[in-house]
This record gives sequence, structure tokens and C-alpha cells, in this order.
Amino acid sequence: MRQSFIQRYLANNHVIAYTSVILFCAFALIISIGKGSVELPFSTVILIVLTEGLHIPLSVELDPMHINIVMEIRLPRTLLAMMVGACLAVAGAAFQGFLKNPLADPYTLGVSSGAAVGAVVVLFFGLSLPLVGRFTLPFVSIITGFLTLFLVIGFARVVQRSMSAETIILAGIIFSSFLGAFISLMISLTGDELRQIINWLMGSVALRGWSYVWMILPCFVIGFILLFFNRHELNALAFGEETARQLGVNLKVRKLMILLGATVVTGGAVAVSGTIGFVGLVIPHLTRLIWGSDHRHLIPLSMFVGAGFLALTDLVARTLLAPTELPIGVITAMIGAPVFALILLRQRKIAS
Repeated sequence: MRQSFIQRYLANNHVIAYTSVILFCAFALIISIGKGSVELPFSTVILIVLTEGLHIPLSVELDPMHINIVMEIRLPRTLLAMMVGACLAVAGAAFQGFLKNPLADPYTLGVSSGAAVGAVVVLFFGLSLPLVGRFTLPFVSIITGFLTLFLVIGFARVVQRSMSAETIILAGIIFSSFLGAFISLMISLTGDELRQIINWLMGSVALRGWSYVWMILPCFVIGFILLFFNRHELNALAFGEETARQLGVNLKVRKLMILLGATVVTGGAVAVSGTIGFVGLVIPHLTRLIWGSDHRHLIPLSMFVGAGFLALTDLVARTLLAPTELPIGVITAMIGAPVFALILLRQRKIAS
């Protein structure tokens, strides 16, 4: 596929790329904190974040109510949305690079459905494991997501020894459908937990608080580090496994690390926010179209774009029909599906 001059220029100018996405994230953070039932000027938001969040001593007087709104409600919610968006985008970039297929993401591969099953089981039975305590939800989500991924790969190997990307994706869709039915069964058996589980499944970062930010933070850090340290291997895999092997890549170890990293960030995101679709599918694809497919930059750039995108999406979800809040998963699907359709149509026209 031929690239335009602008695409080639952007792909080779990483200063512009990183400056753009960081400014986009900063804009998304400030506007998400400032907008709501109580409008806060950008200057007030910045001052509160600097003085109360970063503890920078400034001789200014701030309204205690505004401080409480920012520090206890909007800042943790926005940061949580940004980390969830970053996790899903990074996981999508890794899965798409791993399978060399733009349709691969945590949802089409069944990882999110597996993580959702684990989270629903924790919510349904009120589980709290002895060693992990309040981290039971993300821990179980990561384990069940990882088990689902291995089942998908194992089933794909049985169906087709060579395990093409299309076969793995079809196997992921099969497992997603089955696990979705299992989740529906559990919902039909719930009583008082019904509303909580349904709201969680529709995707939301509302009323989570700082505890959920600290819950997803280790998943985000560990998963991102694993994927970032395998960025060269993802580039090598783009040329095929045989070429990667000739370049000295230990395929078994590196594949496992990539899958583990993508599953950790997916499990953490699903555990704190529920199922939010299309972020892991569309964001890496858009990032790749603009700035190229080099995973050394695609992974961190996708992280920033995904973070800013989900922060703005959450802003729309809570202000569009205020005071009623919409599930953030509904908004991402309404935005993501048409955007991805346009991308596919554009690619087909270019290819022809």
C-alpha cells in the first residue's frame, strides 16, 4: 500500500508524533476535569492539580469545594479512564503485531471475555483471595484471560497446525461467544448483584475512586514494560516467524512474554472498568496509519492516543445526557464501529 508524502513525513518525524500525543493527553485530562455539572476554569484545574496533586507550594487561595470535586471525583475518574484506554490500546497494538492482522484485539481473541468471566465470578461470589486481598478482581481477571488465550491458541492449533491469524481470530470469536453465554447464565442467576454486574459489563469508570486507580496501576506498568521490551521482536515477527528466528529471536520465550504482557493490561482494564470495546481495535490501527507500524514507537504512541481518547469518551458519556450517565462502552462502540468501517473502506480503495 502506497503512503502519501504526509504519512511518510509523520512516520519519520517522531518529535512531532510524541509532542502531538502528549499535548492531546494533556488537553483531554484538563478538559475532562474541568467539564461537568460544576464548570471549572482551566486555570483553576491546573492550580488544584499542581498544589493538591503534585504538592507544589503556590500562594493561591482555592475553593475547598472545587478541590474536593477535582481531587476526589474527577481526577481519579479521568486518570482511571486514561489508564484503561492506554491498556486496551497497547494490548490491541501488541495483538495486531503478533498476528499481523488489523482485526486482532483483546475482544476478538477472547481475552476480554475470559477476563470478564473471572471478574463476574468474583463479583457474583464476593471472593477475596488471602494473598492478594483487594487485588483479587484484577488478579482473577488476568488469570482467566490468560487461560482463555491459551485455550484459543490450543483450539486453533487443533483446527490448523500452522495456526494462521484468521484461524486464531475465528477461534477467539467462538470462545467469546461461549463465554458470553456463560456470563449471561450467571446474570440470570443473580439477585441483588444483578444491577452491579450489568452496569459493570456495559463498561464504566464512574464512582471508582483512587482505589481502582491503584488497582490498575501495577497491571498497566508491568504489561507495558513487557510489551515495550519486546518491541523489536514484534517488528521481527512482522516479517514472519522464520525471518524472526534467523534474526536470533527466541520465539517461544518472546511470544509468551508478548502474550503475557497483552493479557496483563487487558485483565487489569477489564477488572476496573468492565468490557469496553473497539479501543484496542481502532486506536492502534489509526496510530499505525498516521505514524507507521514500527512497534518501537507504535506501542507508546498508541498508549497516549488511547488514554486521551477514552478520557474524552468518558467526558461525553457523563455530559451528553446529564444528569443521566451513559455506559462508556456504548459510546466507544458508537464511535469505533463507524470509524473502523471507514478505515476498511479507505484501505480497500487504496488497494484497488
